[in-house]
Amino acid sequence: MELSQKEIEEIKNYKPLDEDKYIINYLSDTDIYKVSMTQCLLHKRPNEWAKWKWKLRSKDVHLGYLVDAVNREVDHLCTLRWQPFELDALSKIYYIKPDYVDWLEDFRLKRKYIKITRRGDDLEIEAEGPQLKVTWFEIYVMEIIQELYLRQFEFDFEKAKQNLKEAVDKFNAAIDSGLKFGFADFGARRRHSFAWQDYAVGYMAKNCKCFVGTSNLYFAIKYGVKAIGTFAHEMYALFQGLDDVPIRQSQKAVFDAWTQEYRGDLGIALSDNFGFIPFLRDFDKFYAKLFDGCRHDSGDPIVWGEMLIAHYKALGIDPTTKTGCWSDSLDVDKAIKIAQHFNGRIKISFGIGTYFMANLVTETAGIKPLSMVMKVVKVNGRDVVKLSDCPEKNMCESPAYVEYVKSVFEYIPLDQWKGGMVVIKTP
Repeated sequence: MELSQKEIEEIKNYKPLDEDKYIINYLSDTDIYKVSMTQCLLHKRPNEWAKWKWKLRSKDVHLGYLVDAVNREVDHLCTLRWQPFELDALSKIYYIKPDYVDWLEDFRLKRKYIKITRRGDDLEIEAEGPQLKVTWFEIYVMEIIQELYLRQFEFDFEKAKQNLKEAVDKFNAAIDSGLKFGFADFGARRRHSFAWQDYAVGYMAKNCKCFVGTSNLYFAIKYGVKAIGTFAHEMYALFQGLDDVPIRQSQKAVFDAWTQEYRGDLGIALSDNFGFIPFLRDFDKFYAKLFDGCRHDSGDPIVWGEMLIAHYKALGIDPTTKTGCWSDSLDVDKAIKIAQHFNGRIKISFGIGTYFMANLVTETAGIKPLSMVMKVVKVNGRDVVKLSDCPEKNMCESPAYVEYVKSVFEYIPLDQWKGGMVVIKTP
């Protein structure tokens, strides 16, 4: 985003009236891939209906007591509109189209599309409606719940700042040693708080040699850094529920829709919705050349990288011209280990979320941040699934549908790879 210094200062000084009362005060306080995905859907699939469910993965944690507070925050969220400074910044991103900015200018979240209730000691959240509208709830809801939950604990913020400095120093030392990689903040949905992400992104933008940007659009605007992101699992979910797309073709249909919309931009493909091996069967030479690289989000990160490199080589593509992006539960030490293993063999990037945006704070009090997701479970009334290469990350309301999709895609767990190229089959 090419903003003038004056524009950046105006953004930094902008403060909504309710900033001290509510957690979400800017619709840009979300991941940029919500923007890139909804622009694609607006142009390609504007009329699909989706049902989302929030799921708490943390064990022995019950959040029913937060129901009133979450409802209050979501009530406020649904009053927000895109501000002129946000729309102006979006209009300066090279892949954002004018008609989409016009659409956002009239956009608002509708309260009728989301239900937040209490069942016993637990919190239940469902959102259902047009995918173009309900998809936006995901990041905001998780930002709200995490911050409400963590407010009840006391944290040593000076120690957290020192933790951040030490983590950045490790990355800087790795870069100075000759490793080549980039790192982006992916932490909005898991952050300790808006205030901590504000501090951390600002600090990293000034002090981290490998910092390339943030997935959070608001902080990308505020600090004049790149907004990083392409598409998420919800795209694969959506294309499973379309009348004119056979399930076996749904993964390729996502590739096609994305490349038609962005014409070579935003070229990192998420690789694990149906498992990485079924992904590689579809990711033939045509797509491997179209996309700049792939993102890892489940399964063994070293095995995944070796498979990706082997796949490119077998297709006659130099893997050093492509990017592997790792984004699954990383910390600094894990990222450096991956970079050391693949240095010089493929372009390396990392998306790191919970570690920087929550763990460095919560560990000062011996507290674990919440592990949670909010995923699409039905599209146009049909079950959909996220399989991944970690069974605990699977999400679907129908066990029978999970088994059906595994059969259709000839699903093989990542840990059963024996080396070499995955055989590409034509369905």
